[in-house]
Amino acid sequence: MVSHLVFCRSGYAYGNGVITHNRVAYTHTRTMRHLMCFSSALAGILMASPGLQAAESKETKNTTAAHSQRNTKHSSVSAKENESVLISARRRAHGTMISVGSAQIQKAVPGTNPLKVLSQQPGIMFQSADPQGLDTWSSQLYMHGFMQNQISTTLDDVPLGELVYRNYNGLNPIQAVSSENVGRMDVSTGAGAESVASTNNLGGSIEYVSSDPKEKAGGTVSQTFGSYNMFHTFARLDSGKLNNSGTRFYVSYSRNDTDKWKGGGNQFTQQVNAKFLQPIGNDSSIKAFFDWSDLHQYLYQDYSLDILHNGGYYVDNYYNGHASGYANAYNAAQGNYPSSLSNVSDKADAAYYDGSSNINDYFGYLKGDFALTNRLRWKTTVYGHGQKTLLTWSNPFDSSPNGAPMLEQVKRPSIARYGVLSSLNYDIAHNHIEAGVWYENNRFLSSMYGYEQPLLGQGSPVNSVGSFSKLSPFMQFYGQVTNTNTFTAYAQDTYHILPNLALHFGFKSLLNVSHAGNAYYNTAYYGDGAMAGGVGLTTFRAFLPHISGDWHFLKHHELYFDIAENVHAYPQAQFKTAASPFAVTQSAYDLSRPGLKPESDWAYAVGYRYSDKFMDATVHAYRVNFFNRLQMISSGAIINPQTIVANVGGITMNGVDAGFTLHPVRGLAFTNSISYNHSTYDQNVQSGGVSYATKGSQVVAYPQFMYKTALSYTWHDLEAHIDASYTSRRNLSYTGDAKVPSYWLTNFGTRYNLTNLLHSAGRGQFVKGLEVDFSVYNLSNSHYVSTMGENGFPLSGDYQSFLVGAPRQYFGSVKAEF
Repeated sequence: MVSHLVFCRSGYAYGNGVITHNRVAYTHTRTMRHLMCFSSALAGILMASPGLQAAESKETKNTTAAHSQRNTKHSSVSAKENESVLISARRRAHGTMISVGSAQIQKAVPGTNPLKVLSQQPGIMFQSADPQGLDTWSSQLYMHGFMQNQISTTLDDVPLGELVYRNYNGLNPIQAVSSENVGRMDVSTGAGAESVASTNNLGGSIEYVSSDPKEKAGGTVSQTFGSYNMFHTFARLDSGKLNNSGTRFYVSYSRNDTDKWKGGGNQFTQQVNAKFLQPIGNDSSIKAFFDWSDLHQYLYQDYSLDILHNGGYYVDNYYNGHASGYANAYNAAQGNYPSSLSNVSDKADAAYYDGSSNINDYFGYLKGDFALTNRLRWKTTVYGHGQKTLLTWSNPFDSSPNGAPMLEQVKRPSIARYGVLSSLNYDIAHNHIEAGVWYENNRFLSSMYGYEQPLLGQGSPVNSVGSFSKLSPFMQFYGQVTNTNTFTAYAQDTYHILPNLALHFGFKSLLNVSHAGNAYYNTAYYGDGAMAGGVGLTTFRAFLPHISGDWHFLKHHELYFDIAENVHAYPQAQFKTAASPFAVTQSAYDLSRPGLKPESDWAYAVGYRYSDKFMDATVHAYRVNFFNRLQMISSGAIINPQTIVANVGGITMNGVDAGFTLHPVRGLAFTNSISYNHSTYDQNVQSGGVSYATKGSQVVAYPQFMYKTALSYTWHDLEAHIDASYTSRRNLSYTGDAKVPSYWLTNFGTRYNLTNLLHSAGRGQFVKGLEVDFSVYNLSNSHYVSTMGENGFPLSGDYQSFLVGAPRQYFGSVKAEF
């Protein structure tokens, strides 16, 4: 039987798939001495280059080294910068950093996940089963070959933890801040900056910055309608300045509700954001932010190639909001399947009654940002976060106590975490020096229960998106509490050798200590043994270096490089759902413990940009050596597999992005980019006595080629755009013998600003702005595979672990500002 990563439904393990018990040692021999020699040599070459003095433009004087965009004036981006998205420079990007502004985010359908907007950039891929990217089970981000749990995310410097379904140490950004309140996203497409509060930034960082309250009192209201009864509402009230000191705040509410585009059920989210700002003097402030998020979503059914080819594009769960849906699921659990699945080989797994996500978050922070002198700045943030989650799946392989042939299996993880960040910034001579610390305590509760489903015709089935407070489970499958303390410290210096040349050096120290205890293991269900408990793991790295450089050698030209070492602390996850050393039995933990090492990598990047009023162009090349990959290796039945987590060696990654944007006439922009990524496994693997030829195979789920193009035109108050993207074939299996096909996806949108028309008619006294827009998602109605690996990946052959993308859908909205 082929080994595979199995998920015990409603689990999650993006990319943390399958592999072998073998441990492959890989010793990294590069030292800081080599890095410093390289940096010094490069500085000598740059300083000796001709034409250096000709590059002292205003643009280059304001440029710092990669990852050091924070300056003594709050690390802010100008209003102009905040309104743009970059494929190239134009003073809105430097080094491996790019910024996506609020204006570009607002061009998408209101409520759209900002990560979907970010995916317009070269080398970045975002996938989802819904057009807005809000389905938390299916949303998936890759950046230069790294999956989302290897990319750090923060909001206003506060860590959001790992960007995965059923996050164990944070929350999804869409649950932390409404998309309408995102001021910008600062993205490192190389290694994440050492100042980013994270334990997982192997492949870069995404720093969300929320918008501040406006200085003038007013409000914003928008309403969007779309296909499949999509309904999105957003309202925000800004107080404006309340006194001479500039005290101000805003409060917003958003609501998004849509029917699934296939099957039954809806996907509902609502959210409240509030932000308070108290300026102190001319250059200091105190800020407070609060977020409440409530999410209830019926999920789409997972696909295999067998289901796709033999069941069609519209196979989904049986739930339809009526008694017939439960009857169909009940009959299927007894082996009586609908005729639509007659050609599918695994009919039992092709559809269940339902599956859902229910997630409630409270999140907030208090931040002080003080200019102690004109050279010294101190910033400190305290934050807290609580999350309660219900992840459900109607399990047709186990019966309820009353004899019903299925039960409702419910995972109930919860998070309680708090932390503090503090940093000092000091400018002296040509140096910008920064140092800081971060501490967090996180208590993650992992548990799963079984709830009884009724006999057919003898009651209503469990409402998986309703309240479970009045329901009592008839059994507990497992339970585990993991307590984690994280401490990081960093120091960095950006040295401006010349006004147009900067070198950056810094390092980060990480100490992460996790302890799993209070383990409950249902031996009657799982068999003899015990769940891992009373065990702990420590990730410690005293010196994680980061060196980068940025050189504007001519007026329109920029060269940069970036080198860093990073580590991913041991993850915590629910039982048998991801590659966490704690998410296994005690015997499996004891077996794998001697070979466990935290995942780490060395990332290298070099790039070139050109920017003038007619053209922006960029080339970005990178290499990554990734060591000590942790993989969950499972075998046996899908409902209760035998699972261990093991060190399975490394990945070597080489890639390049190239892109340009032409501005031939005022208002017209034509963008094209192409990305190539060659990420391959370093070793073959052994599992179950079988050798699998994974060495040299392209990594799963990430394409070798991506091409993106967009054409936009603005004429007076009318704007229109069309974009298209190509994604090449992707590996479903580690050996590459199973692949999903390539596809094209095209979108269209247009927007008209009625503000001038309103004012010219003398009706603009109260309404400050009014606009309408219309957009079409998947214009050509392509059928394609979107998310991959939500249940892991097989070593070889087919596996039920991908989702199909949404068909063509239409959206229209009206937005008014007062």
